[in-house]
Amino acid sequence: MPAAPAHPTEGTVVTDEQQRQRAAAVFDALGADYEKAFATSKTHRRSLQWLLGRLTPGSRVLDVGSGTGRPTAETLAAAGHEVLGIDVSPVMVDLATRQVPDASFRCADIRDVPLADGSFDAVCVYFSLLQLDRREQTEVVRRLVRALTPTGYMVLATVPLDVEGVDATFMGQPVRVTSFTAQGLAAVAEEAGLEVLGQEATMFTPAHPDARPEPHLFLHCRRRTTTAPNA
Repeated sequence: MPAAPAHPTEGTVVTDEQQRQRAAAVFDALGADYEKAFATSKTHRRSLQWLLGRLTPGSRVLDVGSGTGRPTAETLAAAGHEVLGIDVSPVMVDLATRQVPDASFRCADIRDVPLADGSFDAVCVYFSLLQLDRREQTEVVRRLVRALTPTGYMVLATVPLDVEGVDATFMGQPVRVTSFTAQGLAAVAEEAGLEVLGQEATMFTPAHPDARPEPHLFLHCRRRTTTAPNA
């Protein structure tokens, strides 16, 4: 769920529940327009091909912030993998359920979803943590690493900017954005117990009249045999 800050301002204090409601409302409003805006991202599709080249048949994959189900869940399910998508937006979950019937989707906040240790062969996190603060993003990544099998893979994608709690406009919708720099996100991944195998950075302009060019960063990771003590 990319959201590059535009004219950021210092934000007021927002409770966790208010933030969840705001995040859901933004993507409820965007609906299918979000999919159309990002459908031409070749970097995203290359990232999926990287992951597909490493998964064994019938792998179990968690898609965090699954949106409309395209392209991530659709691509993985079409390759024969068992995909569970989690998204906070009821509209997005409804769209994904109809568009990608071979995957399963659940409307929930990933912070509230019980995740058994070692239950997924791969986890996809494509731009879905940007409306959490840095502490929450770090904690979620740690939980997701624990949910990976010992040889599991994770793809982390973000808008690599040094911003925290700024109000912005994304495709005409008000959002509050927090992100890490490329170096900062790599450090979060490594400290959580991941080995960063590769990364790709690019500039992308969503196909939307209110969109602006935004930097995208994709980290391709594998769980280390021994995870960090604090993970």
